[in-house]
Amino acid sequence: VSRDFLPRGSGIVTRRPLVLQLITAKTEYAEFLHCKGRKFTDFDEVRQEIEVETDRITGVNKGISSIPINLRIYSPHVLSLTLIDLPGITKVPVGDQPPDIEQQIRDMIMQFISRENCLILAVTPANTDLANSDALKLAKEVDPQGLRTIGVITKLDLMDEGTDAREILENKLLPLRRGYIGVVNRSQKDIDGKKDIKAALLAERKFFLSHPAYRHMADRMGTPYLQKVLNQQLTNHIRDTLPAFRSKLQSQLLSIEHEVEVYKNFRPEDPTRKTKALLQMVQQFSVDFEKRIEGSGDQVDTLELSGGAKINRIFHERFPFELVKMEFNEKELRREISYAIKNIHGIRQVLPCLFTPDMAFEAIVKKQIVKLKGPCLKSVDLVMQELINTVKKCTKKLATYPRLCEETERIVAGYIREREEKTKDQVLLLIDIQVSYINTNHEDFIGFANAQQRSSQVNKSAVGNQVIRKGWLTINNIGIMKGGSKEYWFVLTAESLSWYKDDEEKEKKYMLPLDNLKVRDVEKSFMSSKHIFALFNTEQRNVYKDYRFLELACDSQEEVDSWKASLLRAGVYPDKSSTENDENGQADNFSMDPQLERQVETIRNLVDSYMSIINKCIRDLIPKTIMHLMINNVKEFINAELLAHLYSSEDQNTLMEESAEQAQRRDEMLRMYQALKEALAIIGDISTSTVSTPAPPPVDDSWLQQARRSPPPSPSTQRRPTLNNPPTRPLSGRGPAPAIPSPGPQSGAPPVPFRPGPLPPFPSGGEALGGPPQVPSRPTRAPPSVPR
Repeated sequence: VSRDFLPRGSGIVTRRPLVLQLITAKTEYAEFLHCKGRKFTDFDEVRQEIEVETDRITGVNKGISSIPINLRIYSPHVLSLTLIDLPGITKVPVGDQPPDIEQQIRDMIMQFISRENCLILAVTPANTDLANSDALKLAKEVDPQGLRTIGVITKLDLMDEGTDAREILENKLLPLRRGYIGVVNRSQKDIDGKKDIKAALLAERKFFLSHPAYRHMADRMGTPYLQKVLNQQLTNHIRDTLPAFRSKLQSQLLSIEHEVEVYKNFRPEDPTRKTKALLQMVQQFSVDFEKRIEGSGDQVDTLELSGGAKINRIFHERFPFELVKMEFNEKELRREISYAIKNIHGIRQVLPCLFTPDMAFEAIVKKQIVKLKGPCLKSVDLVMQELINTVKKCTKKLATYPRLCEETERIVAGYIREREEKTKDQVLLLIDIQVSYINTNHEDFIGFANAQQRSSQVNKSAVGNQVIRKGWLTINNIGIMKGGSKEYWFVLTAESLSWYKDDEEKEKKYMLPLDNLKVRDVEKSFMSSKHIFALFNTEQRNVYKDYRFLELACDSQEEVDSWKASLLRAGVYPDKSSTENDENGQADNFSMDPQLERQVETIRNLVDSYMSIINKCIRDLIPKTIMHLMINNVKEFINAELLAHLYSSEDQNTLMEESAEQAQRRDEMLRMYQALKEALAIIGDISTSTVSTPAPPPVDDSWLQQARRSPPPSPSTQRRPTLNNPPTRPLSGRGPAPAIPSPGPQSGAPPVPFRPGPLPPFPSGGEALGGPPQVPSRPTRAPPSVPR
């Protein structure tokens, strides 16, 4: 940077990570992320701001924090790099530092250097024991291959006379895959004397050129060379990651292109913009609504039935099931027939020769027809609710304009409710039409008692044993001692209900005939999430083994209703509650004489025959009526009249007012789209022929692991057995300073020389020496850092 702006001092100075972004520019200034818009041209103020911002978070008594300070420096004298200055590892807490200060700093450092696209500068002073370097130890943990680690040796000028770090810098001792680079920084005396950075760089260059141990490698030493190496790694990183980066940008562009397509032609100054948008939105709403009703929509719901599919289920499963539930209540029907016959005769004596009264038949039939109003109106309500739900789903695409969305939903929902009233009137009219005239001359109507029984047998044989439904059900009422509840694959045909071990239908567990079976609801237990229904025999026989009931469980009530509708097609009808059969113990439960019984049976069969005709007619007419008066009418209204209603409801400008969130999202999407296109264009212009060298070969860096058990002697003491650490410069080691670019080749490392292993144990006095022991080069050497 060639500027003095980092705080200096004794002890721990860097107490927060400093993210330093160097950006090549024509003018020189600095910017902090926490001071947006303020440009610092005086770098003394930059230093003061770093100190103030550090104290603001950590306090003034040596506290630390992992919250980084972000600083950008724009200068024509820098290469584009991102550096992160991290605190050095402190062993003993001081001031406001916590007892686990060492672990906290370690975790902070690991948080940054663990990233794969980070280059680690393991900074170690030359006048300390390199084998005990915390920076190299941490770098080895996250970069065992050594592809991202560059050793930086500082304080070369402060080594004792007669000692040097030549073998370290030549990567011969304690080698690293990417080697070491030596630098000479300003001393505290130089800083106090306001020595210029440029003068310091010249002094550093002079030192390497004039020093006999380093002059042969002076071109590969110094701060400018370190800067060049880091920039080369950035270039290599860009070149290596360019294809993957291009693919990522293209995938991001494709993911937002569909959404941006809507915004591309956005012209806020266009006076017709709102009119065009209104027409497009209404047309889109109309298309979406019709697709959801007719099918083949672009957004298929895979979680539940909706739209036209759910209406179809209402027509062909729910509505017929509701009709049958009201149709078959045998005891009540017979009781009503007997009352009708007796009431028609009145006080007159019933003679055995009289015919069965037709007035009783008409009275009973009309009462049964009127009961059909409930299921018919309920089906209209269900269809209306589904249409409104469909409208709500379609209006989600209008969320760009909140008022338009609200008005569209209000107008269409209001029209659906209008059509609901007219459809209900028409449905009631159809029922009244059926009540108004009992057509006993209908071709399907029978006139004698046994015809209905023969007819049912013919119908059943005509159906055959075809498969009606398959699916998974749980048999719920098997005791724990017999295996408990278990899920089976059920197959329902027109004559039987079978279940298998699985859906391959190879191992049949049981086959249950459907004769004399009925279905009833079972109340859901408190602990169970299943919905249950039961099959039972009307003749009080066991249905399955020793069980009078066969309880079957499903995951949802809709699935239960669907199975009931399928059982209904197979002739298994729902059971009515028996609570109504025992009525107050009155004299109503009198026994009928044979004449009355025959008349009741005759009218019962006549009613059954005529109601089957009515049911067939109602099942056909009600869905057609709902389709014509509600669904098709609503589609026509949306296509032809919705736009006019919107124009008349509110001012166009109010309707087409964008939400603030949507306007912000549009601007962000357009900016992102343009940025991605520009990035792809820039990448396309970059030449992929960047000169690079292959990664250096691996080196024997096992010394890093050995250093944890028994640290080897410092290489800095190879030429002199003593080492005195001068107090001129603080000795606190700095943590590894990572740079953002990922590893790239620098230069091949020299071959690793042979290093003698540890000494074998000395033999006892009586033992013969098997061979000469391994002797270190200087056996009289004192331990590192201990003066004689």
